[in-house]
Amino acid sequence: MTIHSGSCLCGTVRFEVNGKFDSFYLCYCRRCQKDTGSAHGANLFSQSASIEWISGTTAVTSFTLPGTRHSRSFCKHCGSALPNTQIAGLLVVPAGCLDTDISLLPTARIFTCHQADWSKQPDGVPAFSDLPNKQP
Repeated sequence: MTIHSGSCLCGTVRFEVNGKFDSFYLCYCRRCQKDTGSAHGANLFSQSASIEWISGTTAVTSFTLPGTRHSRSFCKHCGSALPNTQIAGLLVVPAGCLDTDISLLPTARIFTCHQADWSKQPDGVPAFSDLPNKQP
């Protein structure tokens, strides 16, 4: 069985996911942009995997947008996104909270009609493997 481990930024919350992921979506909807403060959400989905919380369960809190199925879980200390089990029968794992590598490539980019113009890869934007020495 495949086991993935993960944690929050401050290390309070640690968990293991046992099983495989069914899909991996990069979501550009406005809700995911607000959730992440970035261009898109990057979430893994599984209907069969289970989660075992290793530590910090009392630090895990969740928010569901009223009137929707849109929910997220996060560490109440550092705010890091964490796996969500708010939708019955579905485990949603933010890809960035995993400490182990995943071999699954994104299944699709969804809600691209909401993609922010600044997140589209323009020609001529420099790329750095680390923080650049000089700021523009």
